[in-house]
Amino acid sequence: MVLPAEVVAPERIEVRPGHRLAVRRHGQGGVPLLLIHGFPCTSRIWSHNVIPLAEAGFDVVAPDLRGYGDSDFAPDDFYDFNAFNSDLTGLFDVLGWERAVVAGHDLGAMISIDLANRHPERVDRLVILDDSMPDLPDAFAAAGIPPGRPKPAVYDYQRRQGHHADELVAELDTPARRRRYIGEFYGHRLWCPPDAFDEDDLNFLTEPYGDAARLRASFADYEVLMGARPLSAPELIDRPVRQRALVLIGADQVTVGEHAEERCALAFPEGVGPFWVKGAGHFLPWERPQLVNRSIRSFCGDLL
Repeated sequence: MVLPAEVVAPERIEVRPGHRLAVRRHGQGGVPLLLIHGFPCTSRIWSHNVIPLAEAGFDVVAPDLRGYGDSDFAPDDFYDFNAFNSDLTGLFDVLGWERAVVAGHDLGAMISIDLANRHPERVDRLVILDDSMPDLPDAFAAAGIPPGRPKPAVYDYQRRQGHHADELVAELDTPARRRRYIGEFYGHRLWCPPDAFDEDDLNFLTEPYGDAARLRASFADYEVLMGARPLSAPELIDRPVRQRALVLIGADQVTVGEHAEERCALAFPEGVGPFWVKGAGHFLPWERPQLVNRSIRSFCGDLL
């Protein structure tokens, strides 16, 4: 995909004393809209969304999460949902936002779910751009939904990043090797169709991960997932999301879980979807930006 003619440059905003996030912002004065990236991304994944959504009437803010991109590393060494959301609510306060529409992808989708449950007064509605959802094993079992089946060949990276992060970073001992490792998530790991990203896309998207410290920080969430890193507070992903929610899922990826429709009905009782996007994979903001932009605009038409 051709990069947009204009990519909004990040500005560094202090969200607590001495701690700054890099933020791409466009459309100041519009309806507050927060875009939260995941792994293996940064705010660059929203490059095709920020300006069109601002032109639709949103005040669009796409931060790099702590430790990612151009943001500061965690001052307290926490990289869990509560820590990310402490930064984001601090960002709300600095921007003068009482509440916002929140769109999340990958890790960002789980952060947005935690944000909606932890600070419900700050989240107007959610847009979830993959099959992320609250973890409700008892409710799913009561509804007759079987537990998900492990996919060890698909999720081998979780074990390495979660249990052997330092050794993995040591192996990836040059910027080129680190960027190639990240580039694999856009390629042969089959998170998306094989032609979804060209060489220019990968050069742009993987550049921040050439830095070893950035790569290491991105593995911290997997240490949390594997129970190898402490939490700053319990995660609030164990209950349904009560806000309105729109769920879009790229159908062409190996990472999609089973029974997504049934799970979504319980996880997002005020939700619409999931809507399956054929021919697209995990990275909907980049693979299908026009569809994502239209969907957010339509879902929020009453606000605009």
